[in-house]
Amino acid sequence: MKKKIVKIVAVCAILILVTSAVSRSAPVRIPIPKITIGVDEAKRPSDVSLALEILALLSIITLAPAIIMMVTSFIRILIVFSFISRALATQQMPPMQILTALSLFLTFFIMSPALNEMNEKALQPYLARQISADQFYERGIQPIRQFMFKQTREKDISLFIHLGKQPRPKNRDDVPTYVLIPSFILSELNTAFKIGILIFIPFIIIDLVVASTLMSMGMIMLPPVMISLPLKIVLFVLVDGWHLITYSMVRSFH
Repeated sequence: MKKKIVKIVAVCAILILVTSAVSRSAPVRIPIPKITIGVDEAKRPSDVSLALEILALLSIITLAPAIIMMVTSFIRILIVFSFISRALATQQMPPMQILTALSLFLTFFIMSPALNEMNEKALQPYLARQISADQFYERGIQPIRQFMFKQTREKDISLFIHLGKQPRPKNRDDVPTYVLIPSFILSELNTAFKIGILIFIPFIIIDLVVASTLMSMGMIMLPPVMISLPLKIVLFVLVDGWHLITYSMVRSFH
């Protein structure tokens, strides 16, 4: 029962992940399912099991977008952009909605090779009824696993292997996906915070210089942020900050 639910969740996540890849490929007729709702008495144990699977599936669908974001580059990008906004101290400029949208589109850009591979090796054969649902899951999850392995530290994988009391894996294929995902998230958080520290350093220096200058001039009542904010924005514009940050973020995944 548990393995079936895990596979159903993975299949749903893979289907949503390859949506962008399908939109760029040749038009494909996707059959629209027919859904009927009824309440009947369960006469066999299999009926109860199927009902529970459907209930779990409907619950997971609401969490599918969050699950997808957790296995892609979205985490690192959004956190770094949030650090930039806080380092500039521009309050809500740019708005968080814009930063989230930019993070989402950059995620699709970075994940496009994996999405294309999933579309060609998993989704298209599955829609053509050339492979089963189990084969679709096995083929579709591999590009995502490869991406996560490239960004995940071994010490984070070892942590969850130890916490889960799992046997030591001999290779990557022996690492369960439910162990790889939290390890990947932990590694992404660590990497994003390291990048955030590097972003904060020049802006902190500006704040310190402005505060020291105002203090030495005896202008104690003048808030330092009124002087440092324009200087930080000017510095960010002069170095073409958004271009530099975007370039560095995309390159960090290769």
